[in-house]
Amino acid sequence: MELLVPFALLVSVFLAFLLLFPRNSKSGSKGKSAQHSLNNDKTSRYTKSEVSMHNKRTDCWIIIKNKVYDVTSYVEEHPGGDAILAHAGDDSTEGFFGPQHATRVFDMIDDFYIGELKQ
Repeated sequence: MELLVPFALLVSVFLAFLLLFPRNSKSGSKGKSAQHSLNNDKTSRYTKSEVSMHNKRTDCWIIIKNKVYDVTSYVEEHPGGDAILAHAGDDSTEGFFGPQHATRVFDMIDDFYIGELKQ
């Protein structure tokens, strides 16, 4: 019984840490984006056809205002569930700027940026 209180306190601190400092992504797409920009002096450009091939839960790219994002690592964490898959491999601009999203998504999305859409 004497160890129960310190154990409960330790678990509480751990859970509070997880809530205050959430993981950015499961597969490290932030690192992938950083590596992308280090390897190329120019921004990567993708055709709409190339983006459309990434239309699954395990490989999910979206387009928002002509920018391409690899959100694969975020699909399982998306608070709206599978709604993120409705436009997988396609333009998600309208849905992204919908009233259901909190303003923090506008800061988060940059972590998933991989390039521009070719016009």
